[in-house]
Amino acid sequence: MKHLILLHGAIGASSQMVSLAEQLGPAYTVHTPDFSGHGGQPMPEEAFSITMFADEVLAYMDQHEVQQADFFGYSMGGYVAMYIARHYPARAGKIVTLATKYEWDEATAAKEVQMLDAAKIEAKIPAFAATLKERHHPNDWLEVLRKTCGMLMDLGADNPLKPDDYTGINHQVLVLLGDRDKMVSLDETVRTFKALPNAAMGVVPNTHHPIEQVNMPVLVQMVTQFFGIEAELSLPLR
Repeated sequence: MKHLILLHGAIGASSQMVSLAEQLGPAYTVHTPDFSGHGGQPMPEEAFSITMFADEVLAYMDQHEVQQADFFGYSMGGYVAMYIARHYPARAGKIVTLATKYEWDEATAAKEVQMLDAAKIEAKIPAFAATLKERHHPNDWLEVLRKTCGMLMDLGADNPLKPDDYTGINHQVLVLLGDRDKMVSLDETVRTFKALPNAAMGVVPNTHHPIEQVNMPVLVQMVTQFFGIEAELSLPLR
């Protein structure tokens, strides 16, 4: 049976992938790892980074004797999957990314960091603060936010995936974006799609950025068609 790895987003956890995993599971051996510091995994001493998270995924694959896997990556998880495809192409099969922000600069990073202000989260959306506290226990959710902000600023200063990198990713990739996503723009998603030599693109209707607000029935339909779970043919490629 083929392997499928579902990668969660920044400040997220594998628990957010459960619904999708259950619906894709019969056709795959599904893996839902947590990045370090997330979902209760040990907090690393070093800073969060895309390269560190990619190395963790590869180590997880080695531990579970998975030579190659298809990937579904939400937000940052999609970026990690694409980084693996670029630098370790033999380890990745087909890739689906949803709500992944590919273009980073200092201004973009600073804007994203402002949205992760712990004091504002506690004051304005205490329910979300409580969710983060529970999601990352026994880790301090404030430390998760702090390390994530540092990673985003590093992305803004030096994006690990440059525009030319995408032309070297020859995997079949499905790039998805929610039609109501306010964090990732359609323009940047289209530019990445056009740079990839073997990609398809789709817009998920009635879908905001948070994974909890995805239109799950439509997402599952698009993902299963692309992976060939329900039919032999995947989405048409350019």
